[in-house]
Amino acid sequence: MNTETALSNSTATKTKVDQLFELKKINLNDLDDLKQTERDYFFKTTTRTLARLKGEERDNFLNKIDPILPPATKSDIWDYNHLKISEAISRYMNDYGMMPAQSAIVEETGLSRQTVSKHFKEYKTKPEFIAQMEQFKFMAPKMLANVFKAAGSGDIRAARLYFEMVGAINKLQNNTVINGQNNYIQINNTILSQENLKQLSEEQLKQIESIITKNG
Repeated sequence: MNTETALSNSTATKTKVDQLFELKKINLNDLDDLKQTERDYFFKTTTRTLARLKGEERDNFLNKIDPILPPATKSDIWDYNHLKISEAISRYMNDYGMMPAQSAIVEETGLSRQTVSKHFKEYKTKPEFIAQMEQFKFMAPKMLANVFKAAGSGDIRAARLYFEMVGAINKLQNNTVINGQNNYIQINNTILSQENLKQLSEEQLKQIESIITKNG
């Protein structure tokens, strides 16, 4: 293929793809007539366009291409929005010590007010959010182990937090133990789990609380 033919093909591909983007909605059947090279160019152009657009223009473009987006891509877009919003809130709170107004989040993220509002309203029901919460739950035993290690080194606040987390102090106050998973902590040769704590008598639990209070 000579240079002139390559340029001709490139121009024809661009024209064909530009015509697709002029549609109000792009459906899967609109891509049927595209050759593989034209498809590649179309999706590369889609990615570049999405990266540079902000606010309502970004919303309009996403609405245009929504019918051709696979579930994985939609999930990636949700993750992107969630990360941008979370980072904006974190930065604002670090700078000003207060929760930002929605307008500040919009300005910081480049997302539209509608996208930010919709994200706040619906994020708890999204599979992506549920999956993130499961990841945090998965890491809970490791976090509990770190608290226990700090308590074992003499950190009284960590000790009290540990007993609150496993439910021992709650049992002293309400005569109940919070039901949880059968996780356990092992430090050297010592194993302590919720099941161990449930087997302690009221007097033993009071002794533990007395030791923590006295050291504090």
